[in-house]
Amino acid sequence: MTGKQRREQLLEIGRTVFAERGYDGTSVEEIAERAGVSKPVVYEHFGGKEGLYAVVVDREMQLLLDMVTGALTGGHSRELLEQAAFALMDYIDTSTDGFRILVRDSPVAQSTGTFASLISDIATQVEDILGLEFKARGFDARLAPMYSQMLVGMVALTGQWWLEVRKPEKAEVAAHLVNLAWHGLEGMERHPKLVGDRKS
Repeated sequence: MTGKQRREQLLEIGRTVFAERGYDGTSVEEIAERAGVSKPVVYEHFGGKEGLYAVVVDREMQLLLDMVTGALTGGHSRELLEQAAFALMDYIDTSTDGFRILVRDSPVAQSTGTFASLISDIATQVEDILGLEFKARGFDARLAPMYSQMLVGMVALTGQWWLEVRKPEKAEVAAHLVNLAWHGLEGMERHPKLVGDRKS
């Protein structure tokens, strides 16, 4: 096995073990044992568990971000919302281990940050779409960043729930997500007010 092949093997095994046991429950010993190598080989490639974990997380975050931004191919605003919802659901479906790793609290700093920062990156992509929609409907486009965080957060949390139950089918979940988001946007008030007693 070449050095590059060994590195890829260790990354795949590390990804599986981190998904199964979490960061704290994973040891360099177990990764080395599953790979059929000695612990120094893992240290040689990644400097330790932290380095291996950081590379795994960076790769998963990039994959998810690429899937979401690649899915936003144009069309009507509602269709773009569907594409974003499907992209996240597709990632959860095809990269379950990666998603399990991303949604856990990260114990080490990575170059791309945490899951929350990734969600923020995706929300930035959605922000432009919402900004145009807000302008067209006479709403304050400066609020688009806040609404994009709300929408992407809703999809991400639903994805976490769906990861465990896997029902209903992915397309049905996406349809319900878009239904709530789209019709919520459609019936939105220009100047929402609270109806309860609390005002601050």
